[in-house]
Amino acid sequence: MKRILYSLLVATLPFGSVLAEEPKEKNAKVTLVYEHELPNVPGKSLRAVLVEYGPGGGSPSHRHPSSAFIYARVLEGAIRSKVNDAPERTYQAGESWTEQPGDHHQVSQNASTTAPAKLLAIFVVDTSDREIVIPDK
Repeated sequence: MKRILYSLLVATLPFGSVLAEEPKEKNAKVTLVYEHELPNVPGKSLRAVLVEYGPGGGSPSHRHPSSAFIYARVLEGAIRSKVNDAPERTYQAGESWTEQPGDHHQVSQNASTTAPAKLLAIFVVDTSDREIVIPDK
């Protein structure tokens, strides 16, 4: 149990430092909630991130590591999202999307100015990729 807690703590440190260096998110909280190396795919890990946006909250435009495949599912509220050249879309609770390695996530915003929104992002990523959110420069 100590090892799991320690792993989760260590795993959040690089992620948290990346978020601290990027421009301030508007009313956003990002928490690494799960991490596990894939036993049948050496060098790959599964990471789950809970993203919570307060009313009107959002994240700056960003990318993820070139090794990352991402499945995102809205848990509560509605999220406006735009990836690459696809049109911006609003996803309601229960809806999901994927991001391919190298995609550019240009918009990630709570669609409401009065209610919170939450999404769960699940990454399959190279275990060595510790920074999973790379803000635009």
